[in-house]
Amino acid sequence: MPRKSAKKPQPPKLPKGESEQVRIRREIGHDFALKADAYGRQRLTPGTAEARRVYEVSNGGFTSTGGIVRLRNVDPLTGITSLTRQQREAGQRFRDDFERAAREGLQPQSWSERVDGGRIGGGIPDRVLSAGRAHAHAAAALAHWEVAEVVRKICLEGQSVKAIAERTGDGRDVVVKLLKVGLDLLAVHYGMMGRRAGWGP
Repeated sequence: MPRKSAKKPQPPKLPKGESEQVRIRREIGHDFALKADAYGRQRLTPGTAEARRVYEVSNGGFTSTGGIVRLRNVDPLTGITSLTRQQREAGQRFRDDFERAAREGLQPQSWSERVDGGRIGGGIPDRVLSAGRAHAHAAAALAHWEVAEVVRKICLEGQSVKAIAERTGDGRDVVVKLLKVGLDLLAVHYGMMGRRAGWGP
């Protein structure tokens, strides 16, 4: 009886709209946020603020025919005008470390195991381990879970203050205050500003 050959696994379908977003990014040279998946397809890096941004193109959707690209959602680190320069820089650095590690496939939940697991490197490039360590240490500096949650949602996921306030039931001013406390803690952690009196040891 002839042996049936194993069927080659088919790649899973891309989430709706992702291939369009990848195409637009490639057309305008914003392919820094893309990486190839196991099937060789260019994908958005899940869990990053860049992956959540939505690019829209007028004129039928192609820049080659004169379409104008618009970014639909504004980066909250830019959009919240009351943030100080140090707060913005601290939030951006926190995001950069996370995205650098995520682009290389190092997932946040596994950083502690892979960084402290005893094996040297374990096949992960030093620069990626370094980004993972830097992000894990900065996340630890956020200290309180409510502060950490707001910073993560705004800096890493690109969520708006309004969306977080609606979901949690807190006022927008409360969300902004938690964000500012978190960004101040990050700025101190990164050495961008001095520790204030009464902030502990």
